[in-house]
Amino acid sequence: MGIGDVLPGGGVSKQDGGMFGAGSPTFLTTKIDWVINWGRRNSLWPMPFGTACCAIEMMASAASNYDLARFGMERMSFSPRQADVLICAGRVPYKLAPVLRRIWDQMPQPKWCVSMGACASSGGVFDVYSMVQGIDTIVPVDVYVPGCPPRPEGLIYGLMMIQEKIRQESLSRHFEHRAEDPNSVARPHANAEEVSGLTGPFGSSTHQDQLSTGLVVDTGDGLADDLGQGDD
Repeated sequence: MGIGDVLPGGGVSKQDGGMFGAGSPTFLTTKIDWVINWGRRNSLWPMPFGTACCAIEMMASAASNYDLARFGMERMSFSPRQADVLICAGRVPYKLAPVLRRIWDQMPQPKWCVSMGACASSGGVFDVYSMVQGIDTIVPVDVYVPGCPPRPEGLIYGLMMIQEKIRQESLSRHFEHRAEDPNSVARPHANAEEVSGLTGPFGSSTHQDQLSTGLVVDTGDGLADDLGQGDD
């Protein structure tokens, strides 16, 4: 008898030992849904998208007092292609909206989104022309975390709600939860028209051709007319 003949329970045969002690079975049975969802919900990799004070609370949630590593989330991924939970922490101006959409598009399935704080969820106190009034107009949101800013416990509770949502998913209903062309996984989906719609009449960091009044700027001779400086 060699070392390989000793079973995990300490016995030397199927009758003497097993995975959980002498006489116990040497195999387990379970549902594949449970196993996959168990792996997914306990190894979430957040994609932090912090733009304001909520990001400070998000950082605190990963520090020693709160320790997100207990949930298997210690790996903050700054590469969208290696993340599955987008945490939008802070306000999002229209110029930043296409960037948020592109990051979401580049995250492979399955993926989830947390809207952290009042600004990300509804625009908060910034009910102004330049601010997106809720990121759910740009990306699908799974969990909203209220507060201005919410405490780290609030974000942790939101992530626990993501875990609960994952626990209830089933592979047989995969396309009810998410459907994506395999050839476009982790690639941007927003075309030029969608990007223009996201930025509204304010332009974006790469497409500054409009004024706040909605008039298109003519880079030629018509520039002065558009600015109201006509025939002076």
